[in-house]
Amino acid sequence: MSGEETAQRPASAHVVVLGNEKGGSGKSTTAMHVAVALLSVGQRVATIDLDSRQKSFTHYIEHRRAWARRAGIDLKVPVHFCVARGSTLQLDENEAIEFEGFAEAVSAVERSHDFVVVDTPGTDSYLTRLAHSMADTLITPLNDSFVDLDVIGTVDPTTFAVTGESHYAAMVRDARRQRRRIDGMDMDWLVVRNRLSLMGSRNKRLVGEGLRELASRLGFRCADGLAERVIYREFFPRGLTALDTLDETTLGARPSLAHVTARTEVMRLIEALRLPLDPRGQRRAAARAEWFAALEKPLEIHDVIGD
Repeated sequence: MSGEETAQRPASAHVVVLGNEKGGSGKSTTAMHVAVALLSVGQRVATIDLDSRQKSFTHYIEHRRAWARRAGIDLKVPVHFCVARGSTLQLDENEAIEFEGFAEAVSAVERSHDFVVVDTPGTDSYLTRLAHSMADTLITPLNDSFVDLDVIGTVDPTTFAVTGESHYAAMVRDARRQRRRIDGMDMDWLVVRNRLSLMGSRNKRLVGEGLRELASRLGFRCADGLAERVIYREFFPRGLTALDTLDETTLGARPSLAHVTARTEVMRLIEALRLPLDPRGQRRAAARAEWFAALEKPLEIHDVIGD
């Protein structure tokens, strides 16, 4: 292939996978905020839901489309796919069906979109492992507790010191190894602490210490994610995010300081992802700074609490 042909060949989309074998960690909420953040700065985004039983990510996007129609507003929505699970009595047939569905979804968008955001089930499944092996960026949301920490590491019951790695960490290690064999690339793994208490506590400190120890062992980065806020639960029925326009027409209610605070913490998380990438696939601080600045839509204080 000539140099000119190589230069003209479109780059593959950057694949962002939300993964954790434990449910209820905020994968779908985080996935939606990542997708909307990218859309809001002009990136071409596709989304894939691999949890065809729960369909939380799919329902979130459906709610977004419906609310946009009902409120008469323009909400950016990604191209979306929901991959069905195989339902035959043969494991190999089910895996073939699932692989074909996932491959078709990825093939449909990998050359025409900049990012593909994939939400995975809270179980160890064939599709989950397949998605992890394709990830350029892996985001693992964890609730800030030892129950959730247990999926990546074990701790001593007396001292709470890290004593070993757990099942999900082993699966990610295998996926990273497989990815390196395929194309020599190494995924960027970010563990995100969701449902953080707004108050300091012994549990918060000990979980943080455990994560820092595991990060040095396993090679992931840590970031604070979404705090325990009612506002995130209220976003879901309307398909909204903290990055949407904070006005009464969009929200269906008067914006509050809770909306502003949620937006600030989401923006910190988005910045921690170190996206987007330049056309050559190299991260640039300048590009990240421009992107982060574009997300900033600060409200005047009177817009929130009234004149």
